[in-house]
Amino acid sequence: MAGGAMANDTQWQKNHPRREQVNGRLANQNARIHQEVKEGEMSRGQAAKLHSEDHQISAEERTMASHDGGHITRADQRALNQQENAVSKQIGR
Repeated sequence: MAGGAMANDTQWQKNHPRREQVNGRLANQNARIHQEVKEGEMSRGQAAKLHSEDHQISAEERTMASHDGGHITRADQRALNQQENAVSKQIGR
């Protein structure tokens, strides 16, 4: 259902600054996880766990956006950033 709601978003809604910031961070964390695995600093199992956590954050972002007319509120962004911070701290330690 969340994927269907995303398909109906206008270009403005998909590119809303708060959504871009959250999704940009998720993309950055994905690249960091891949780099850690490539360099042998993280196991594939650890990477899978972190990717799963990021996937849950992404799904939550889409759900929040579907409830708020295709964008996320500042409170939503703050909550998602806190979750992203927790994942980020697990990368590269």
